[in-house]
Amino acid sequence: MRRSPLFTGVFYLILGLLFTYFATRNVQQEGWGFFTYLLVLLATFDTGVGIKLIFFHFAIKNRS
Repeated sequence: MRRSPLFTGVFYLILGLLFTYFATRNVQQEGWGFFTYLLVLLATFDTGVGIKLIFFHFAIKNRS
């Protein structure tokens, strides 16, 4: 069963928010370190992919 780009995009946005939350908590507790930069990188990637997939979903929907 294939998932729609909208579902996958929302899932990636939730992951991006979750990684952002963990990164801010890590900065507050331990400061900037390698793990914090890794979390920020993952949050940026997931948020970007999520937004791209949601726009892709609406582009497909408008084309039909």
